[in-house]
Amino acid sequence: MADTNFVDYVKIYARSGNGGPGSAHFRREKGEPKGGPDGGDGGRGGHVILRGNAQMWTLLHLKYQRHIYAGHGESGSKMTSTGANGDDVILEVPLGTVAKDAETGEFLFEITEDQETKILVKGGRGGLGNTNFKSATMQAPRFAQPGEPFEEGWFTLELKILADVGLVGFPSAGKSTLLSVVSAAKPKIGDYPFTTLVPNLGIVAYRDNQSFVMADIPGIIEGAHEGKGLGLRFLRHIERNSMLLFMVPADSKDYRKEYNILLNELEEYNPELLDKERFLVISKSDFLDDELKVEISKELKDIPHLFISSVTNQGILQLKDKIWQILNK
Repeated sequence: MADTNFVDYVKIYARSGNGGPGSAHFRREKGEPKGGPDGGDGGRGGHVILRGNAQMWTLLHLKYQRHIYAGHGESGSKMTSTGANGDDVILEVPLGTVAKDAETGEFLFEITEDQETKILVKGGRGGLGNTNFKSATMQAPRFAQPGEPFEEGWFTLELKILADVGLVGFPSAGKSTLLSVVSAAKPKIGDYPFTTLVPNLGIVAYRDNQSFVMADIPGIIEGAHEGKGLGLRFLRHIERNSMLLFMVPADSKDYRKEYNILLNELEEYNPELLDKERFLVISKSDFLDDELKVEISKELKDIPHLFISSVTNQGILQLKDKIWQILNK
């Protein structure tokens, strides 16, 4: 994913179409100059619809399409002909897109399945023609119903990455390197904070042609839930991961403290994140000898963990097995 192409937040104005008015027409034919009412109904106004597309991974295409207008319904006509419906506007969005009211912040819906559709703004209903109002006491209604007006509003669309495994750790914990080793993803890698500026997805091949999806979430820092660093921009992506893989590098000064800081940031952002399955790996473990590993394991005795090295492939197969076991509980 190129940094410039990944967009996970857009604000758009959407307006549906007016419903067409019903017709108040009366039948006029040769030999029947005073025929009864035959006005048709108006057409429905166009909807603005979101549709899930599993092949998309960004909201970039909506960044420069800020104003969305659906078509108006057409008027009903004679011979009880219904007016044409207004043209719907269908916006393709990646799976994991959340729609909210921009004014109130109210959650509206989320798109999670391929080809799933949800109406963002509903088109106005077409008005009823005068044929609908004919009765025993009203043989010749000279009126019809107007169409319902359009709906409009400002909305925010937020993308929450859908993945089986989310990598959680401070900047430079080795998340991108691990993803590049276990999948075909090619994230930008460097030995300095915030190398990763966008989430990266990779498909990890497992035994018997099975696989799972891993997401490299940009590094969290202490205070991220308050917006520090990359903060809130990427914490939301963690909400849609089935399990969380915490990563603390072998050169950390305090493994438990670093793990607890990560946990606290997630809890402050959304306490429900702590209900997810989680596992800890000590990355860059090719620097550690067996004696140091024993000492670290004593320090983390109550936290399930594994030592890995993406450079030497140490523990990578065991990690895949552990992830698969957790995902398929």
